[in-house]
Amino acid sequence: MSNRITDLEQLKTLLDKARSRGRNIGFVPTMGYLHDGHLSLIRTSASLHLFTVVSIFVNPLQFGPNEDYDAYPRTEDRDFALAQNAGADLVWFPRKQDIYASQSETTVLPGSLAHKLCGLSRPAFFGGIATVVLKLFNIMGPCHSFFGEKDYQQLTILRRMVLDFFVPVKIVACPTVREADGLAMSSRNVHLKPKDRHLALSLIRSINMAQEMARAGQLSCSQIRHSLIEQWPAGIELDYMDFRDDTQLANVERVEPSTRLFVGAWLNGVRLIDNASLWMQQTTRLQDSLS
Repeated sequence: MSNRITDLEQLKTLLDKARSRGRNIGFVPTMGYLHDGHLSLIRTSASLHLFTVVSIFVNPLQFGPNEDYDAYPRTEDRDFALAQNAGADLVWFPRKQDIYASQSETTVLPGSLAHKLCGLSRPAFFGGIATVVLKLFNIMGPCHSFFGEKDYQQLTILRRMVLDFFVPVKIVACPTVREADGLAMSSRNVHLKPKDRHLALSLIRSINMAQEMARAGQLSCSQIRHSLIEQWPAGIELDYMDFRDDTQLANVERVEPSTRLFVGAWLNGVRLIDNASLWMQQTTRLQDSLS
């Protein structure tokens, strides 16, 4: 039976009790409105016999002035039930004043990894994520924390952050979870209108086409991109379509084992992102991520 708490001191007490029983902490930070992608992270942590903690906190620092902070879905009872059923030992709903005290001034400023892809159109986004995640890591003291590869730029920035600040936590990357038609799962998918669904699939169609071209021997990123742009439909605004390596997110010219295709778009006010490896669609085993 999971615990559901809001109090910060109670959280610390329960974590201390878990550690006294020899349990290591696995942490899944979320903003709520949980879907199967989030639940896969919780199940992964639980499968490793970690004391699995889920936080549900809509972080104001990662929203720009004209973004959807107020409209972001908040479904606490639903989220608690889903997290509990997925194997969470503890679900924490932080209070805003516990995370951002009135006198709080210090924030994390990510480096060059944040100044590309999504960071170009959302300049405050990754600083807000890095700041809240560092706060949560310092409160929790987890040994492992789990993130989906759908948000690959976020994953890369957080890996860099824990390295730069000597944070003793292992960032575990988990595969993107997709809906039946291939759309990458996101809490914002609920805002898609049914008539726009076929346009939302433009991202995964482009990724699939790029993978097919690479398997067929077309390794020039510019040539692949040209073909993808030619078939990109009207009605969905392309933000970026970039070929980058999987560690520094540097632009690449030819498909190599480290190459990923990143696609971002806007569809009637809904933000869509996706990415995948272009090299034989190799999937890293979870155990490799933990080693």
